[in-house]
Amino acid sequence: MSFLRRFLPSLSVACISVAGSFGWAKAHDPDALWRIVHERCVLTQEKTGHASPCEEVHTGEGYAVLKSIEGRAQYLLIPTARVPGMESPVLLDPAAPDYFSDAWKQAWRVGKGWGVRLPREDVALTINSQDGRSQNQLHIHVSCLKPEVKVALWFARNEVSSDWRPLPVSLAGHSWRAMRVDGAELEGVKPFLRLSASLKAPEQEMAHHTLAVVPEIFDGGKAGFILLDDTADPSHGDHGSAEDLQDHTCALVALDPAVVQLTP
Repeated sequence: MSFLRRFLPSLSVACISVAGSFGWAKAHDPDALWRIVHERCVLTQEKTGHASPCEEVHTGEGYAVLKSIEGRAQYLLIPTARVPGMESPVLLDPAAPDYFSDAWKQAWRVGKGWGVRLPREDVALTINSQDGRSQNQLHIHVSCLKPEVKVALWFARNEVSSDWRPLPVSLAGHSWRAMRVDGAELEGVKPFLRLSASLKAPEQEMAHHTLAVVPEIFDGGKAGFILLDDTADPSHGDHGSAEDLQDHTCALVALDPAVVQLTP
């Protein structure tokens, strides 16, 4: 495949500096994201019709989009309601907002922030566990995928089934469960519900799980996604941070030959 022939040599010599999972407001107010969205973005939207400092506020759908302070083009999908994180009971409600689907609709922003159009397989969505986050307001990271993660998943993609099963390769030094879903969009997929349905006691267990949603092209050119799940185990150095699969420096802009430069 031409992609791999051109991509793998570049990857082998790439030096990637990735922001850590705990950088957002580290050692600061763990409610910073909530305050920004609730006390600034929503109020500004109501008073002026503009979402500043957020990019967008959709009170009807229940989310805001905020540019992260980490990375040139990382964005955060944040509920406008108080939803602390993976432990939130609202995520077990089928009628809850479709946060991952809403986050995927923002993926275009990542490439635009770098002045390019990225292939869909270069952008991933992640949410960290209660053990691996710095903020007590649910936020989905919309950012570039690490090049080595993209390559590993490409080779493993056809071993991923429609049921949760162990991924045959480790990612970011940890073991994962994986599930395949078909389709170019995430509407109706609802990864939170798919994860909770696989747990014996989701009310107690969800808090310690982390999720990633990675777009993929399967055999036959079928577009889909790989859902990835890991359970935090801090005693063994695993804080349950799917964000570790992302690269906020977006080395793929330079490495992926399918990247298209946008006209200024």
